[in-house]
Amino acid sequence: MTRRDSRRRMIAAALVASSLFTVTACTSKESGSTQSASTGRQSGDRSSASPSVTASVTPAVGKVDANPPVASFNPKAHALMEGPESPDRQTMHPAGGDKIFGKAPAGKGMKRYLSRKISWHSCGKFQCADIPVPLDWDDPDGPAITLALKRKPAEGAAKATLFVNPGGPGGSGQEMVNSFQSSAFPNHDVIGWDLRGTGASTHVDCGPAKAMDDLFNLDASPDNEAEWNALVHGARNFAQSCRAHSGQLLDHVSTIDTARDLDYLRYLVGDRKLDYLGISYGTFLGATYAELYPGRVGHMVLDSTVNITNHDTVSQIVGFDRAFGDFAKWCAKQGKRCALGTSEAEVRKATLNFLDRLDAHPMKVKDRELTQSLAGTGIALFLYSGKEAYSYLLVSLVGAMKNRDASYLLTASDLLNGRGKDGKWETIASAFPAISCLDQADFGLKHARQKWPKEVAKAPTLGKALGETPTCEVWTAHPAPQLYLTAQGAAPILVLGATGDPATPYEQAKWMADQLKSGVLLTWRGSGHSAWELGNQCVKKAVEGYVNDGKTPKGNTVC
Repeated sequence: MTRRDSRRRMIAAALVASSLFTVTACTSKESGSTQSASTGRQSGDRSSASPSVTASVTPAVGKVDANPPVASFNPKAHALMEGPESPDRQTMHPAGGDKIFGKAPAGKGMKRYLSRKISWHSCGKFQCADIPVPLDWDDPDGPAITLALKRKPAEGAAKATLFVNPGGPGGSGQEMVNSFQSSAFPNHDVIGWDLRGTGASTHVDCGPAKAMDDLFNLDASPDNEAEWNALVHGARNFAQSCRAHSGQLLDHVSTIDTARDLDYLRYLVGDRKLDYLGISYGTFLGATYAELYPGRVGHMVLDSTVNITNHDTVSQIVGFDRAFGDFAKWCAKQGKRCALGTSEAEVRKATLNFLDRLDAHPMKVKDRELTQSLAGTGIALFLYSGKEAYSYLLVSLVGAMKNRDASYLLTASDLLNGRGKDGKWETIASAFPAISCLDQADFGLKHARQKWPKEVAKAPTLGKALGETPTCEVWTAHPAPQLYLTAQGAAPILVLGATGDPATPYEQAKWMADQLKSGVLLTWRGSGHSAWELGNQCVKKAVEGYVNDGKTPKGNTVC
């Protein structure tokens, strides 16, 4: 089961490079709410939502010293999305998880934090730091949490800092720095951080590995009321486990909270303006920041965008099904090497029949099983990388369908979901639903049950396998304010979209660029998730010119 928005392609790249694929390839390597730890904001159903009549108010902008870095957040100062009221969320507020918090730094009020400096220490070829921030920015005297940062110093003279986010929500910004193409920005220190609720920062904990296994092993393609009820029951149990182990942290991991963290980080490094590159969910974080602090936007790149509009979203299910069609066409052209069919239709039919068989009869992989839902997630992992991973997807499908070896697909699914070889789960598996469910209001269980078959019909091959898990519908925290993001008053914001993006369909990039008042769209005619990472020199040159020299590309540029 994959999420409505995406996990970044480096996960697929890691799989492609792993020893899993030492076999000889036949050719010569964002729905519901919680089943794969993929990256990107959960795309909500905006078809019934609309901006309120409340106008967006641009905060006053001045010098950093005169304009506190983390201003109080007032929802009434922004237009809001109307519609969903999340009617079936649970009420559960135990304090069991509150032991994870620390004490606020010495001092009083915001001075506790505004007087601090970042203390960097060496961590290999990088610099690392842990800094405290308030659990609740509106209560700086209350408990504190920790953010974990990693910095790669500029290769030349540092003129600014470039903050980066890989998506998720819940992907590690620290890990992103490890492989980031920082040489493209020689005069920028590059900083990635694990968002609140994730990674090495104070993170959400949804309980023991068994609780995670139970969730991801659910049949997310219910064929009758009994299967649907079992799915809802499992989602409720998981949500309760998250609350029991994380306490009130679940109420303070929204993207609004994180945007306030980000502005604090900008303040600490001494930059008057924020330079930022965010991928997938990272585009939602960037757009939220620009809405809250439009006057502080420097050079902002939003790559592989989620849906921030009131357009009826192009679901991730549809995006991945489209991408699978591209794979099927490629496979059919390989002749006998394909082994799945000689036309797109034949490859699709063979794959669909295989997935349907798994629904009733999962395949054994040692002491585990490859279910229909896990197989769909495994297929999705390869599609993140576009053509780069087609050969490896073919190996995986042939291995399972022809050779009864499902290990490749199960491993791929585990990587995308965040499950390690040792059976332990990465923090993204818990953080993803926690952040997504705060960021996204919903219409409740009845609506989810009615909507899913309609979405499946739009994605005939992968739709059912990618599934539906109504975790947000039964979550234990109420959504944060649903802001209508326009970033009125911000400097030009560069929006990147790939025409063949499976996880964040291209339409969303066009919509975001149109809704953001200063949005500038750059299109890459290519496949895969992240135009910046996968794109051609045209894309890279445009991004580098914009971030390094302030040269904004012409609107609607196509690479």
